[in-house]
Amino acid sequence: MNASRYHGVDHHVGNTPLIRLRRLSELTGCDILGKAEFMNPGGSVKDRAALGIIMDAETKGMLRPGDTIVEGTAGNTGIGLTVIGHVRGYRSVIVIPETQSPEKIDLLRALGAEVLSVPEKPYSNPDNYNHVARRMAEEKGWFWANQFDNTANRLMHYRTTGPEVWEQTAGEVSAFISSVGTGGTLAGTTLYLKERNPKIMIGCADPYGAAMWSWFTNGNTETNDGDSFAEGIGQGRVTKNLEGIRVDRAWRIPDQDALTVLYQLLRDEGLFLGLSSGINVAGAVRMAVEHGPGQTIVTILCDSGAKYQSKLFNPHWLIANGLRTDLSVEGLLA
Repeated sequence: MNASRYHGVDHHVGNTPLIRLRRLSELTGCDILGKAEFMNPGGSVKDRAALGIIMDAETKGMLRPGDTIVEGTAGNTGIGLTVIGHVRGYRSVIVIPETQSPEKIDLLRALGAEVLSVPEKPYSNPDNYNHVARRMAEEKGWFWANQFDNTANRLMHYRTTGPEVWEQTAGEVSAFISSVGTGGTLAGTTLYLKERNPKIMIGCADPYGAAMWSWFTNGNTETNDGDSFAEGIGQGRVTKNLEGIRVDRAWRIPDQDALTVLYQLLRDEGLFLGLSSGINVAGAVRMAVEHGPGQTIVTILCDSGAKYQSKLFNPHWLIANGLRTDLSVEGLLA
């Protein structure tokens, strides 16, 4: 046996395919491509951040087999840390806001994480889930992943996501679109792509209620203009992962636009995705409309819709929240 030829799941994070979103590409005259991050072992783009943070901590001697990783997360980073932690010998304790989907909380427990569900609090509140995780690390001597301000997060995207996009498009990528949770995906991929070709356009697709549209457009984080059902994205501050990053364009994406995209992708292309993916793709459509046909636009398909069935794919929940599934994506082109 040649064990060096075969590896565990921690060696299979990344190298996800680019999927051409056929209908939206036809409508816009662009190649709109989605990076299939839901195909990572833990089921989301956050596997990259989890692996990058763990490998960085191992290199610095901050993690050794048998140690405990604690993190505040909307779910996906916690799932990634738990899955990869199992392979590399770590225990996971996950602090998650109780507003997140029950599917993610149940999945974390099924994967073997210790889960502490806490009330939703803003970052300025000392009981915000991130601060709870930090205090637990300090009190118990655990390793705090600190995904929002640990720049090993964006470095992993600089080393993997950016080069993959460049190579998969043979250098023809003309625009990259991403929403912001920690900022790692947008920042790391942007840094790499801009080094290769400064003319590549970078766009931020931001849900209502978040501050990144305001930051990139107005230079402040003070705009408070609504709310969104999106989970795992929607940042209210400039994290360390985002420091020094500029984008060429930022958009506010309503939940209804994102949901219209989600249902079109499901019906026409067999893609079953979460709302953050819909926001990203809606942003890619905005870029296509504003800059015209002939572009090669890449965005992130963050995770599967399986984690949101009780909400986004529940007719009763949708009706109660005034969201429709019968609208046409042609309406996004106006």
